[in-house]
Amino acid sequence: MLDIHNLNMTFNPGTPIANHVLHGISLRLEPGDYVSLIGGNGAGKSTLLSGVAGTFLPDTGTIVLDGVNVTRLPEHRRARYLGRVFQDPMKGTAANMTIEENLAIAYRRGKRRGLRWHTSAAERKLFREQLSILELGLEDRLTDKVGLLSGGQRQSLTLLMATLKRPKLLLLDEHTAALDPKTAPRVLEIGDRIIADYNLTTMMVTHNMRDAIRHGNRLIMMNGGHIALDVSGEEKKRLTVDALIARFSQASGEEFAGDQSLLG
Repeated sequence: MLDIHNLNMTFNPGTPIANHVLHGISLRLEPGDYVSLIGGNGAGKSTLLSGVAGTFLPDTGTIVLDGVNVTRLPEHRRARYLGRVFQDPMKGTAANMTIEENLAIAYRRGKRRGLRWHTSAAERKLFREQLSILELGLEDRLTDKVGLLSGGQRQSLTLLMATLKRPKLLLLDEHTAALDPKTAPRVLEIGDRIIADYNLTTMMVTHNMRDAIRHGNRLIMMNGGHIALDVSGEEKKRLTVDALIARFSQASGEEFAGDQSLLG
């Protein structure tokens, strides 16, 4: 579903503050892979996701998504293939529009738009059915402004909007980092359920080692713009935080130096 080959990315090239962020990254995701990406600050995790999304274009390398070479496609043209949820719950929704209106925008992504705003009865029924999956009671609040929702409700809605059209690839960029400790696991659980129900290929950046171990079928640890560790299947299921730190040190030849949040 995703084939990244020899991806290099530099910020501010040719200047005294040039920063070579990604160093020859090669990565292949099969359909249905759910990859958790972890690493210290500056490891290149979010930059890799942004490179896949087209926010930044690489210096060299290729990105092929479901057989389509998207390496040089601008961000807005890749959006038809991708679903994306950001760290900030305010980014994925329009606060002054209703829940129904936000869902209508997501549902019509990639379609031709007319001048008249109208939600059909069939669309409204679909939105209620999809919202009921969240188990937050939002299916009975279609006409409420999104700005009235809590951060967790809003991020759950953003996750639903990002997956409403069944994207080729779902990108979750530290999407629970801004949520409180009680809400974050709930949003992760909702995400797991949606991803499993629709067999979505997913990349999730996290700063929490326990979340990286607990969620997904594959774990990739990055360090200094390189992939330091790539484990999956039963090997991943057996991982502990201590074992993960030890594996990182063995693979990279250095001690793991992340902030305390990496330990959960």
